[in-house]
Amino acid sequence: MKTKFMTAAIRKAIPKLYAQDGVEIEDHMVYVKFFNPYGVGTWLAMEFDGEDQFFGAVELGNDWELGYFSLKELESVKARIAGREFPFQGIERDRFFTTKTYKEAKKQG
Repeated sequence: MKTKFMTAAIRKAIPKLYAQDGVEIEDHMVYVKFFNPYGVGTWLAMEFDGEDQFFGAVELGNDWELGYFSLKELESVKARIAGREFPFQGIERDRFFTTKTYKEAKKQG
């Protein structure tokens, strides 16, 4: 099933880039969680430019890193299972994720 990455509700809720400047990073709010259901990879989106770029945190199997990532790139990732690429979506949005602080979201994974 293809996941809708950005709903109208998410677009309305997630703040623009730099909106949380001045707030301790652990206290930044995370509005969207994306993940790879077939392997490693979790993306926590805190801010969005309204078109393509998120600011947030990424965990690819080692530790969390802060930075920017692309909506279009997440949407374009194909599923890779046992080294083979399949023609279906490889990254999904956690439909059950609720807004929480970065500190809380990291614990959840």
